[in-house]
Amino acid sequence: MIPEDRLEQITQRFQYLEAVMADGSRAGDIATLGREYSELRPVVEQIATWRALHRQVDDATALLDDPDMRALAEEELAELRDRLPQVEQDLQLALLPKDEADTRPAILEIRPGTGGDEAALFAADLLRMYHRYAEARGWGFDIVEQQATELGGIKEVVARIEGDNVFGRLKYESGVHRVQRVPSTESGGRIHTSAATVAVLPEAEDVDIAIDTNDLRIDTMRSSGAGGQHVNTTDSAVRITHVPSGIVVTSSEKSQHRNREIAMQVLKTRLFDMERQRVDSERSASRAAQVGSGDRSERIRTYNFPQGRMTDHRINLTLYKLEQVLAGELDEIIDALATNAQARLLAEMST
Repeated sequence: MIPEDRLEQITQRFQYLEAVMADGSRAGDIATLGREYSELRPVVEQIATWRALHRQVDDATALLDDPDMRALAEEELAELRDRLPQVEQDLQLALLPKDEADTRPAILEIRPGTGGDEAALFAADLLRMYHRYAEARGWGFDIVEQQATELGGIKEVVARIEGDNVFGRLKYESGVHRVQRVPSTESGGRIHTSAATVAVLPEAEDVDIAIDTNDLRIDTMRSSGAGGQHVNTTDSAVRITHVPSGIVVTSSEKSQHRNREIAMQVLKTRLFDMERQRVDSERSASRAAQVGSGDRSERIRTYNFPQGRMTDHRINLTLYKLEQVLAGELDEIIDALATNAQARLLAEMST
């Protein structure tokens, strides 16, 4: 049963925000108030639907005492009661706690794990997969830092992705991705297993993290392209070291000013992620409400080329459409992970 007092608190807060925004007296807070208003609006609409349905049930029940209306009331009650479970579930989903970071841009980091050159090539495959997914959704995708291998693989890549609900969609991708295939360098046709680590971090805002400039060491370096070609003769690459945490961030665009700005944003994001993980760990030792643990050492997915199979181990989802997945068709997987996460949260709320 959904507590009516909670629904009333949400409705009253929404009405207050509506009045304040219409009044215009708090212009300086309009962006923050507008964001909260937009988040509450679908919840309030779902509350109104739920309340209206219950009123209809009460009205139809009252008609059961009227001999002339009884048959019609019984028919209407049956239809209304059939609708109740779905409307109830929709409201419960709307009331689930939201991760305010879901709407933020994300920093994507991919690094090869075990497997040598093959792991680096697989990391490049994952980068292309996410790039294509971002393009299909109309998101912006910018490479912040990339180190390539001679064979076309990736030693490390950091990208910034901006668009609608980016972190909310990509947050389930953090973890170890494993590939099973015959490497192009393998003459005996043996299947090798290698891995790459993916981290997706919500981009930090200025209000989230305050960095003491005394804690930073900033170095400028000469930037060069892959394989030493297209060398930029100016000292434009920037490396920022956050001494207390040991985090090192590099950006190597042509503009030194832009590099410093990008590197600082990535540093804030990593520090923000550390703080989020600390708070999450304190709030729940098991973190059972999330899909997997979020631990980047956790194997979350296997891409099996000989069988054309992709398996997500967290929800036991197997798709025999590996080519399409690597081409960026990730919605079926992400939707299943999001649905599973919602189911866990609903179960937790009912206990």
